[in-house]
Amino acid sequence: MKTAYIYIVLLFFGLGLQQTYSQSYQFKTSGFSVLEKNERGKWGEWSNLDLVNLSVVLDTNKHRIVVYSQEIQLFRIMDYIEREENDTDITYSFLCKDNNGIDCKLSIITRKKQDYRKQLYINYEDRIIVYNIS
Repeated sequence: MKTAYIYIVLLFFGLGLQQTYSQSYQFKTSGFSVLEKNERGKWGEWSNLDLVNLSVVLDTNKHRIVVYSQEIQLFRIMDYIEREENDTDITYSFLCKDNNGIDCKLSIITRKKQDYRKQLYINYEDRIIVYNIS
């Protein structure tokens, strides 16, 4: 009986020492551009690419994506969309709510035919922000 007790204690001790590791991915931005709808609801043109050096963190353990810009952009992941792949792109998408509770869709797209360049798209109903990331 005493050996069974020792095994149980060792089992719980061993389980207590186990560490869980979250999936956290860190990216750096090199530039961003914005596309907005005009007053008639038509998409305009992309803005000129502005060079920026920001950090972006995708933390699947905390279910969030954070863009560390001058004003921190925090996106709570509400749903994970299945990975999509075609001849030109690999896309990971997330349905999110931003700091203000506004719905948006974030997508990390790898461009296969552009030396596997990565981009982060933040899609709102009336605007799209794209960051080049690495």
